[in-house]
Amino acid sequence: MTGYGKADTEFQNKKITVEIKSLNSKQFDINLRIPSIYKDKEFDIRNKLLQSIERGKVDFTILIDFNDRLQTGKINSNAVEGYYEEIKAIAQLLKINEPADWFSVLLRFPDIVKMEVAELNEEEWKAVAQTIDKALDAFTQFRVQEGKMLEQVFVEKTNNIISLSGEIENYESDRIEKIKIRMQESLRKLEIEYDDNRFEQEMIYYIERLDISEEKARLSNHLNYFSETMIKEKSQGKKLGFIVQEIGREINTLGSKSNHAAMQQIVVRMKDELEQIKEQILNVL
Repeated sequence: MTGYGKADTEFQNKKITVEIKSLNSKQFDINLRIPSIYKDKEFDIRNKLLQSIERGKVDFTILIDFNDRLQTGKINSNAVEGYYEEIKAIAQLLKINEPADWFSVLLRFPDIVKMEVAELNEEEWKAVAQTIDKALDAFTQFRVQEGKMLEQVFVEKTNNIISLSGEIENYESDRIEKIKIRMQESLRKLEIEYDDNRFEQEMIYYIERLDISEEKARLSNHLNYFSETMIKEKSQGKKLGFIVQEIGREINTLGSKSNHAAMQQIVVRMKDELEQIKEQILNVL
């Protein structure tokens, strides 16, 4: 959900610049910084951004640069005269000296400089709205490029997990045999007599508890579902996040059931690949 877009236009004596930036967020959270002349259009701007951006922590800014000097504030001569007369009267009343530099004192008072409040006309708003659309187009293109990069990362990482899952098969039969030998050796060390048939039955029960066939099947299904969702659906970020959680559960279960050093190392590598997906999943809209 990171993105950036910028556009500007010239309108009469103004240069209007629109800038849009966004970071990851589960909701649509917008911070607007716009000139007071456009405050009446704030609701329209928010709706336009929501429809296009959908999700993210968004900073939206409109800047105006004036091409002439007529837009500076004007000195309120009536206010200056009023403050001047009051200060003189107070100075005479308190018998203190009048200011040596009247302008430096008077210009500090409120309402000395008054700004002309401009009214927004339809032509100007049309120009601003078109500039916002251009900035949104640039913003969307930025997101599309980011999305393509993320897609490559996810495809690579999910393929790595699938490949690592296949490597586990090389150790499954060896793992069961080692568990069986370890248990028999433990019984011999304790010098306990046991029935071979009963031992085999207990082994079958124990091995069933350590069987990882279902976990591998569910992991494969989750990985396939992740790939399908990534390609087919729009605004799938939250859904992909849920699928990643399910993938993590299956990998954790594989690790807890492995009882084999080489298999546990593979599980660690699978977790590392998944963690890299988690780091980037918040960037998906």
